[in-house]
Amino acid sequence: MFRRLPPLSALRAFEAAARHGSFKQAAQELAVTPTAISHQIRALEEHAGLALFERRTRKVALTDPGAQLYPVLRDGFDAFAAVMERLTRRRSRAQVTISATIAFTARWLVPRVAAFRMLHPQIDLWLLASDDVVDLDTADVDIAIRYGAGPYPGFDVVPLLADRFAPVSNPMLKVESAADLVQRPLIDCQWRRRHPGNPTWVRWFAAAGLPEPEEPPLLRFSDESHAIQAAVAGQGVALVSLALVKDELAAGQLIQALGPSIPGFRHHLLTREDETNVAVTAVAGWLLSEAEALP
Repeated sequence: MFRRLPPLSALRAFEAAARHGSFKQAAQELAVTPTAISHQIRALEEHAGLALFERRTRKVALTDPGAQLYPVLRDGFDAFAAVMERLTRRRSRAQVTISATIAFTARWLVPRVAAFRMLHPQIDLWLLASDDVVDLDTADVDIAIRYGAGPYPGFDVVPLLADRFAPVSNPMLKVESAADLVQRPLIDCQWRRRHPGNPTWVRWFAAAGLPEPEEPPLLRFSDESHAIQAAVAGQGVALVSLALVKDELAAGQLIQALGPSIPGFRHHLLTREDETNVAVTAVAGWLLSEAEALP
């Protein structure tokens, strides 16, 4: 919609003069002469066809039309200034966006955010959790953590951490033998992409040299985080990433029910080729140091 408004300079002059009750003080605030303020307001009055001020000795007072216009302009300029301050403050802080799977974000990244903020208080992290492959350019992502065999052409790729999977359970289930295992529900995570290297119960039973149960009780999840939560709650035995249950194992909420562990894929850290953003480099270095600190 086309708005028939007077010049912004005239509106600013009026708002400042009304706030101060003085053309002179308005001129000082806007770094112009009192005569310029007077001309701007006179032009505004001619545009409106109304007197907005009563000119008195050494001061001015708003007329009724001026008193109606002033709070509208004051609130509008205040809102405009507040938004600009927020936008400027955001630009002054570095922000780095990390894309990772839902499970990796929830189980590995989120518990480490507080430590990161202590090390780099000037950098804001935005965690983009998705099991879909996110394009770094179209999604405005700075760092992607990809889980798989690769390759990942067009990016700088650094191995982050290798993954191993083993059955884990709440210690109250007392899974101490293969016979105990097959009597408990097997918690399964449905992999979105079929691959012979996926860590599955079929692979684990083969690695353990045990026959796979014909019809084991199954509890299946589409997200690994939910499978881990179910195992902590004692709902069965889950074949999950040992890296993602490190804290639960250390706290005794979960135990590795039986051996062996089987390899999964590797997490890779991807950035744009020849990345020069200092904040992105700092976050990437922190991620690598956190992965190296794992036992």
